[in-house]
Amino acid sequence: MSFSIAEPYMSLPYTIEVVRDKSDDYAGWFARVVELPGCMTQADTFDELGEMIKDAMQAWIETALENGQSIPEPRREESYSGKFVLRLPRSLHRELAEAAERDNVSLNTFAITTLSKAIGGQVSASAEPAPAFAPSWPHPSGAARQVMRTAGLSVEADQVDKQLFAN
Repeated sequence: MSFSIAEPYMSLPYTIEVVRDKSDDYAGWFARVVELPGCMTQADTFDELGEMIKDAMQAWIETALENGQSIPEPRREESYSGKFVLRLPRSLHRELAEAAERDNVSLNTFAITTLSKAIGGQVSASAEPAPAFAPSWPHPSGAARQVMRTAGLSVEADQVDKQLFAN
């Protein structure tokens, strides 16, 4: 087995975005490494995607190193408190509070639900807010978990499994 010059970079927690591609006559998967411009791949099935993005990363890194280019570092893992301060007009505050009261939920729950819907989530105001990440597959495959773990999303992979596929 030979050593690849890309090997030291392959275990770093790069951000991998995965998208279901439903173009005209094609239904497959697309993945890209956010920090490595142009590093992307496409696969017919989700299971194929993990190995293909790994191959694309290795080729991208090897080519960059051979051309004397520096390799971008992975994004830093951000820590979010789950809180932020928002200034809004009193009239909007009143309208939001009244809408929350009509739905019989707290203003906080109403705001979370409304923001989730605005960015694509589908949650009910009277229920516990759903996670922002809501995949459309019936259960994450081993390859999906591996892609998420490779992207440094081990905790999120476990949360997705528990929260979305418990039933």
